[in-house]
Order: sequence, then structure tokens, then C-alpha cells
Amino acid sequence: MLKNYLKTAWQNLRGNKSYVAINTIGLAVGIAACLLIFLLIRYETSFDNFHHNKERIYRVVAATKTPEGMNYSKASAYPVAEALRIDYPQLEQVARVYGREAQRITVLDDKGNAPQEKFKENVFFAEPEFFNIFNFPFLAGNAATALSEPNTVVLTAETANKYFGDWHNAIGKFIRYNDEVVCKVTGILRNTPANTDFPLQIVISFKTTSHEDMLTDWVGQDGSLNTFLVLPENMSAQQFNNNLETFVKKHTPVEYANQGYILQPLSNIHYESEFGTYRGRTFSKVLITALSLIGAFLLIIACINFINLATAQSVTRSKEVGIRKVLGSSKKQLVIQFLSETFLITLFSVVIAILFAFIALPLLNNILQTPLRIQFSLSLLAFLCSIIIIVTFLSGFYPAIVLSGFNPITVLKSKFTNNTAGGLSMRRVLVVFQFAIAQALIMGTLIIVSQMNFFQNAPMGFDKEAIVMVPFAHDTVGQSKMEAFKLELMQLAGVKNVSFSAFSPMDKAGWDSDFKFDNAVKKSGFKADFKWADADYFKTYGIRFVAGAPYSQSDTVNGFVVNEMMARKLGFKDPGDIIGKKVSFWDGDVTAPVVGVVKDFNGYSLKSERTPIVLGSFKMVYRLVNIKLQPQHMKETLAAIERLWSKVNPDLVYEYQFLDDKIASFYKQESQLSQLYKIAAGIAIFISCLGLYGFVSFMAVQRTKEIGIRKVLGASVINIVHLMSKEFTLLIGIAFLIAAPIAYYLMHWWLQHFAYRINIGVGIFLLTILISQVIAWLTVGYQAVKAAVANPVKSLKME
Repeated sequence: MLKNYLKTAWQNLRGNKSYVAINTIGLAVGIAACLLIFLLIRYETSFDNFHHNKERIYRVVAATKTPEGMNYSKASAYPVAEALRIDYPQLEQVARVYGREAQRITVLDDKGNAPQEKFKENVFFAEPEFFNIFNFPFLAGNAATALSEPNTVVLTAETANKYFGDWHNAIGKFIRYNDEVVCKVTGILRNTPANTDFPLQIVISFKTTSHEDMLTDWVGQDGSLNTFLVLPENMSAQQFNNNLETFVKKHTPVEYANQGYILQPLSNIHYESEFGTYRGRTFSKVLITALSLIGAFLLIIACINFINLATAQSVTRSKEVGIRKVLGSSKKQLVIQFLSETFLITLFSVVIAILFAFIALPLLNNILQTPLRIQFSLSLLAFLCSIIIIVTFLSGFYPAIVLSGFNPITVLKSKFTNNTAGGLSMRRVLVVFQFAIAQALIMGTLIIVSQMNFFQNAPMGFDKEAIVMVPFAHDTVGQSKMEAFKLELMQLAGVKNVSFSAFSPMDKAGWDSDFKFDNAVKKSGFKADFKWADADYFKTYGIRFVAGAPYSQSDTVNGFVVNEMMARKLGFKDPGDIIGKKVSFWDGDVTAPVVGVVKDFNGYSLKSERTPIVLGSFKMVYRLVNIKLQPQHMKETLAAIERLWSKVNPDLVYEYQFLDDKIASFYKQESQLSQLYKIAAGIAIFISCLGLYGFVSFMAVQRTKEIGIRKVLGASVINIVHLMSKEFTLLIGIAFLIAAPIAYYLMHWWLQHFAYRINIGVGIFLLTILISQVIAWLTVGYQAVKAAVANPVKSLKME
């Protein structure tokens, strides 16, 4: 019986090729978009799910009370891990891990001598317990002992192959870290998967690091240092959070009582941007929900498109239904027959959708920088089967009911028009729903693009154009070459200014600390951010002074320059009044007077508020050469800088980054979201236009005689086109009235995540309705003109 239904369905579809083609393409595009979103969400929700004790692994994160509210960070103090082991022996495992980006690695020969090759790599320092907590399999070496001794290192197979040709031969070989520490390879890791927030390449034993001065410092918190633990099975995170309150009170000085710690589940690390990850990338659960809804809506409007096109065919198939009923077919049999046709179209659409997804996947991976692949797993097959079932019934049930409900006597007398209020009203509702979704996506896209343009073009308080930053070794050897390198750089024709610093003006990294002001006994009620830099920093970046002047050139702190916010927070209405006042950091270890005040500038991204900033000269922490270039002949100047670098630092890897590129990287996820919204909006418009085409096709058939009579009575082509167009123009207007408040509410909520943001103006909504109407008019123009120019004699003979 089922075979007969499918065979009949196939014969019917072969006779309506254009109808099948339009329906198949519409469904295929919607299903392909849904499939790609499914692959992305499956990937993003799989991070670090492969660890055996994933439900009991937690990161100890900082939670500090401030006057503005709670401040969260993934940082922890160095003594925390060891103290947890002592105070809470019931913890199954505790481990510290420390991550450093772009570190210098030198591959040594078999005797540990003569350097062979140099690389810039991300490096981790970890305690042996790290590999008891996390399941990163070893291909060679012993996980329990590989990092138990100083100057030992574990490499991934990929890294070992790069360094030594074959990882099988890497055990016992040597590498040198930052031109100082020689480490012996004691283990080889299987290459870490893409879906982990621990992008391990090189893991050096934690004992190799020299942090003796930090091992008793309960106040300083290092954002690169993470502490992980495994709770026993009979203890909840909330119970241990209560223990952490007692733990902090026991070990932290009273004046730092606002600093605390809480547990962050491993399962949340990938989603919570306020803490961050070593990969430098999070993917919020809100974004996952938003993408899921977009995928669902695209699938729904694809189904609506199918319904509109199917019901538009109702007139042409009415006689077929009448004959079937006269020959004895029941309504149930007709419903199954039409559902069988929908099933075949859906099956074809899924096959084509998979092909579309294969074609589009490289583009998506390029936008999101993900390694997504289509591999036919059980979950993917289940998803595709679910799509086939859902789309078949969602798309086919209503048309099947409509078509199977025709009165055979009426349709065989050629008096059937399918102009019932219910059917026509349903199609209007579907068109409104389609365009409401499409317009909401257009509005969201325009707002996101506007916010991204604001990020790129907002005044920062410093120059960002034509400034290149070159990282260098901030050890004694590197520092000894700094001044000579600067002098030679200044001799280059394309170089305007050169300065040294620890950070750029706007940077993800930074230092902050509380302090004492003007010989006060108590510390300030807020922290200041450090921007350690030499005196030429202000000229290089065009940072303007409102009072005082730069500090003099010096290797150590001899004066501070603060920003206007620092002065305001300390109670000075006139910035000049703070000049000469002393600022003391780290219990008096560093004390100097304020010698200048600069205009406020953004020290971090525009997602967060400006902060109090202190600048001072501190040569031993400089790690960047900041070079202001002439805009002309920039390519030649960069080549000259590289040649000079190779001459001064022949043992170091050369790399550089433009400041404006670095600033753009702060908004990488928002930029990616903008691209996804553009694509989703385009797909929604495309599918909606197909649905609108079906609706207008139906109207043209239904109003054939009316149009013929109007033409006989003198109506022009323009009159007929206006007649055909005014209804869908009204429907799109109604869709806009539904979409606009929803889009405004959602995008206004999204913008609240940024300290500096655009205002949603009326222009965005006017542009949206204009785009919608123009696209819709272009879509229906062909059908409307075709109906308008048809011969009225033929249409009036149809009776």
C-alpha cells in the first residue's frame, strides 16, 4: 500500500516539475541552514565533554566585591592550590596550570647545544596532577611522572613531529624556553582535539617556573594562573563554596576581605565570558539559544513557503481530487497521498540540503574559525530523520487537509475557486509570519553592523592608525639591546616615533592594584590599571595632556602620569590639583609623585567602562616596541624594520601586529555574529520571497476573470499591477508592525552588554521596511505584470 502511495506521488510530482523545483529549493535552503546551525551548536556544546570526571571538575575563580558590584576573573593566587591540598585532603585532585602566549622555543641538537630552529608557541606550565584531572592521553611517557621534575616538558605529537621529524624519536630530546631554560622531553601527548579550551602544544613542569616570591602572596592574582580541583562524589559545589569563605578568611589579610573565591564548573567554562578561557574564546549560552531559534525560524518559514506554494496549486489539482473521490478514494487516503508527495519532496530537499551544507561549510568555518565537518554519526542521522518527519507533517498536513476536502460535484462542474475566507486568511497569516521573521533578522543585522562600525570608528583617546607593535624578549639580554634598536629604528625614513611599553593603550592584558594616595594610612577604595611605558609613549600614541607633563626618561619609576578618571575618583575637579601628590603601590615598594594628567582613553575594549589608569616608567617589564609609521611606503618600511630586527636580534623570531588589527580582535565574536545574521537574513528573505511568489501565483489564478473584466472595462497594466500589489504591501506592513517591537526589545537587551553603544534610531526601521517592500515588489513584479498583460478574451472564455 505504501509503495503504491509513493509511486503515485512520484508520478504526480513528475508532472509538476516547476512546482517541485521551487518547493525543493526553498526547503533545501532552509534545511541546509538548520543543518549548519546544528553542526555548530553540537560542536560548541561538546567542549571538554570527554574528560572522565567532567561533572566533578571545577576551576577556582576570583570573585571580588567592588563598589560597582562583583568582579569575576579566572585568576587565582599562587598559594591557593597548595593550601587547598593541606586544608581539604578530601579533595581528589588539585592542580595549577599557567599559560603563556607567543613564547620563544628553540629546538636543540641531541647534546642539548647548538640551536637548530626557533618558533613562537603557546606554552603551558602544569603540575603533574593536571593530567590526573584532565584526560589528555599520552602516546609516550608516564602521565604521573612526566612533569614531576623541573626542566621537563611534554609535547603533543604534532609539535614533536614539527621539532624532531617524528614524535617516536622525541623522548629524551631537548628544547630551550625563552633562550633561558633547557627542558628535556619526557612525554608525548596525543594531539588535543579542537573542542577543548586547553589548546596544549607544549606543557612544561610547573616546578620549572621561578615564582618563589609569589608562593606566599595571597593578595596578587595572576590571570594566567588557573587552579583546578576534583570534588569528591559526596560533596556539592555549593557546599565547597561555603568552605571557601572560611578558607579565604583564614589565609587572606583582613584588608583584602573583599577578595574571595568560588567554584566554576568545567561544563560552564566555555560559555562564561566574564571568566575567559586559555583559548581566548567563549560561546555564550544566550548565543546558542539565539542560533537555535534562528535555525528553527528558518525551517518554519521554509515550511510556510511550501504551504503557500502547495495551496497555490489547489485550483489546478481540484479536478484530480474530484475524480479520485468519485472513484471511491476516502479523505484519509487522499491525505496520505498528499503527505507522500510532501515526504518525497522533503527527502529530495534533505539530499540537496546536505550538498548545500558541504558547499557552504568552508565559508562558515572561515567566518567562525571552526573545524566543522559533516560526518554521518548517529546524532546527525537522528537529526536528519527528525527533520524529514517534522517537515513532512509541518509542511504537508494543512495542504493535504485543504486538498482532500474539496467537494467533488463542485470541482467537476468547474465552479471551484478555493476563495474561502479561511484558506485565504491562513495564507495571509503565513506571509505575515514569514516576513515578520525576515524583517526582524534584517533589523538585528543592521543594528549589529552599526554597533560594529561604532566600535571601529569611536574616538579612543589615542592614535591607532599606522602604529605597529613588535614583541621582544624582556629579559636582561633583550633589555640591553633596546636603546640601540630604538636609535636605529629612528634612522629609518618611514618611522615617526618609537617607544617601549608593557602593553598597548588598549589591551586585553594588564596589571591592576590598589594603592595609597598622598601619604594616606588606608588604601584607596578602588584599583588602578597600569600602563608601564617610557616617556616617548605619549608622543607615539598621541595621548594628550590636560595638566603637567610626561615623566622623564628613566629605567625605574620617577613619576606617574594619571588619566582624568583617576583624578576625578580621587576627588579632584581640576586635574592640575593632583600634580605633586604622591601615589604608593605595593605597601610602599613603589612611590612617586603625579607629574601629569592625560585625557581619558580606553584601556580595554569598548565593551567595558573606562578605568582609572596610571602610567609609569618601569623598564624591566617592557615587552613591546611601539612604532609610529609614516602612512606612505608602509610596506617598504615594514621590510626595513624586519631586516633591522634580524640584525639586532638574530636569535629571535620576528612578528608584528598593527594596533587597529588588535583592537578589531576585541570584537571578533560580535563581528562573526554580524556575518551570521547577514547570512540568516538573506536566507530568510530568499525563502520568504519564494512563499510570496506562491501567494501571488495563487492570487493571479483566483482573480483571472476579475482581471479580464477590468481590462475590458479599460483598466491599464499599471492599474492591474497596483491591484495585485496593494494587498501584499499591506501584509508586509503588518509584518513590520509585529517585527519592529520584538527586534527593538531583543537588540536593546543585546546592546546593554556594552558600556559604549549606539542608540537604536528610527532610520534602522525605515530602512528595514524599505528593503522589505522593494524586495517584495521585485519578487511579485513578474507575476503581476504577466497577469496584467494576459489576453482578457482567453480568461473570460474559461467559464
